[in-house]
Amino acid sequence: MPSGARSQIEQLKKKAEEALTKPPAFGPDLDLSKYRYEVEKPKDWLTEDLIERAETVGIDLSEKERSGTYLQLDHYSIIEKATAGGVEVMSISKALESYDWLLDYYWKALSVDMDKFTALAEVKRTEGYFIRAKKGVKIDLPIQACLYLKTPRIAQNVHNIIIVEEGAELHVITGCVTPKKAEGLHIGVSEFYVKKGGKLTFTMIHGWTEGVDVRPRTGVILEDDASYTSIYVNLNPVRTFQMMPKVYLEGRNARCYLASIIAASKSSYFDVGGATYLRAENTKAEIVSKAVAKDEAYVATRGIIVGERDGVKGHLECRGMLLSPKSVILAIPELEARARDVELSHEAAVGKIAEEEIYYLMARGFSEEEATSIIIRGFMNVDVKGLPPALALQIKKALDISAKSL
Repeated sequence: MPSGARSQIEQLKKKAEEALTKPPAFGPDLDLSKYRYEVEKPKDWLTEDLIERAETVGIDLSEKERSGTYLQLDHYSIIEKATAGGVEVMSISKALESYDWLLDYYWKALSVDMDKFTALAEVKRTEGYFIRAKKGVKIDLPIQACLYLKTPRIAQNVHNIIIVEEGAELHVITGCVTPKKAEGLHIGVSEFYVKKGGKLTFTMIHGWTEGVDVRPRTGVILEDDASYTSIYVNLNPVRTFQMMPKVYLEGRNARCYLASIIAASKSSYFDVGGATYLRAENTKAEIVSKAVAKDEAYVATRGIIVGERDGVKGHLECRGMLLSPKSVILAIPELEARARDVELSHEAAVGKIAEEEIYYLMARGFSEEEATSIIIRGFMNVDVKGLPPALALQIKKALDISAKSL
């Protein structure tokens, strides 16, 4: 790595070190001193538990229907390869050593000192993936990335970068998972850059456990005619989870769609949302949040759309279903217009499951439990047009697992 690049990274580390105690803007704070930061590389990584758990979050280790795979266990990259032409998949450390120009993107969609979690991902970075679709390349089969947190009480602090070059199309499935009984901290910093006319579909499926704290941090920059679709599905209870991805629509005619589906149970604490900034002519954004909460779970769903130019459009939809009197769902939509001719709207609704719908299904031969499950599954569904069959099937499987867990 050239001396200039090393100097740039050293400056970023110094800036990050000064933010290691900076609390997050949303969600509960965490004491970072209670986690471990050193762990040995596992010798026998391909365990039955990994195979079983990875499959639930959309990771196919046979790789039959995939164009590439990145698998990380704790702090170490295990698999990094692409099987389709025009695509690269490698660890972030290898990418930084291979491409000097990558520093033109490194920490450009997010601030390294945004909070203590972004800071930790730089000061104690433990790999992450780099995925690149070269100019004009259109990949039908998705690329998969799995981040597996195995060793108890460690902090896994990854930094991911995806670049979709001009006119390229890429589908990525990421599955983050732990063993059935686990505890620890997962920080996932992700920067996505979609160039002119590019298209990125990103599906994130999480299968955590009740002892895990999770802090994803995502920044996305879209150029002219670029589009970005993000679908997040949660499968299991978690200790605490907080994310607020930020999408900057910098180019004309850029589009983005963000959907999150949360199934919260036991004492899970979720604070989820998304923010979009419509900064160019004819840009459009849609944010959809759906949450189902039972037991003593708490879910806050946030959505922010900022219209900064005339002629832009944005819509927010926040819907929640309560299955127990001790659960809580909080919907917080925010619309901000900074230009005169913008069109922004929102819908928000939170309530219990409709009894007449249960009675209707029971009258047609379903048990009360079956009727409830059918209604929950239908509520959690999202209709995203244009998804490739492999991706649509994986989202359906994840929603089925998530609905059955409630």
